[in-house]
Amino acid sequence: MQNTELTIDVDGSSMPSYLARPDGDDPKPAVIVLQEIFGVNNEVRRIADLVAGAGYVALAINYYHRTHPQLNEPYTQEGLQNGFAAAGQVSRATLRADVSAAIAYLNSQPFVAKGKIATIGFCFGGTVAYVTATLPGLAAAIPFYGGSIAAGFPNGEPEGLADTADIKVPLLLFFGGKDDYITADQVARIDEALTKAGKEHEVVTYPNVGHAFFRESSSALNEHEVKDAWSRVQAFLAKHLG
Repeated sequence: MQNTELTIDVDGSSMPSYLARPDGDDPKPAVIVLQEIFGVNNEVRRIADLVAGAGYVALAINYYHRTHPQLNEPYTQEGLQNGFAAAGQVSRATLRADVSAAIAYLNSQPFVAKGKIATIGFCFGGTVAYVTATLPGLAAAIPFYGGSIAAGFPNGEPEGLADTADIKVPLLLFFGGKDDYITADQVARIDEALTKAGKEHEVVTYPNVGHAFFRESSSALNEHEVKDAWSRVQAFLAKHLG
């Protein structure tokens, strides 16, 4: 596996990114990894490495780059508050600009199979995966427990569901039945909105786990759910990216 730290230009701002890819230069499909609210930390890099280990080019982008380019908060209440403050400085427009720039970067690389790009996002990144599923150039999106899909954005913008009609790709969405941030009613609203709009999607809810169940620090407690989710992710990527 090859790992690289790099920056991608987005409208004159440098977006720090972490690239992980399998060895060899033959073109492979790619996955854009969208960070938790805490920043591009070791957990985000772990997931990028996991994706690369499954045979995909993984690019984890820092969508806080305009205001908090070095944000890397611990999983504490203070870290959560600092993460929410950073998330409050981004908007749909900046998020779409960042993901569009990541798509363009990947399509320009000889080791990427052009046009075969998906997103996977966690926590606030799950919301980002949802609202950027409206962009051209993507083939699929995987939101994990996106808290602002069915609730307002930290910056005050409307919930992600407002963009449902414009979604262009199949979605695979994961939630925990014991999530303290996302209620069962919100998950039902998401499923109903996507169904009503005729969008290809699958909602997977694990009844016995909470928020961030896929995070490494939680995975020992949620071993069955993590294995099942990762199996579903790989099958979904294989179906839509080839």
